[in-house]
Amino acid sequence: MIEGVFINTKFSEDVITIGDLKVNPGRVLNQVSATRRLILITIRGRGVAVVQSVADYEKSEEERAFMRTVVEGLADLEEKREISLQEAKARLGLE
Repeated sequence: MIEGVFINTKFSEDVITIGDLKVNPGRVLNQVSATRRLILITIRGRGVAVVQSVADYEKSEEERAFMRTVVEGLADLEEKREISLQEAKARLGLE
């Protein structure tokens, strides 16, 4: 989950300057693949971007989408916007 992703960050290894990225981009990409940790890219000491493996990015996006759906479902229940299982099946053509 992206909110907790910096918990395992090793700031001595995972924060690099844009200059270091330009000099050796392959090292940065290999590090992301090997460690499965994010890398923070900085310019003049300020964070400007994060490098993350595609697998980790896809997993976090799937988790976010799932959580959004759960929150929407809970909001629907609170607002009494619900239908029976039978009606849901009929709408989806499952009967």
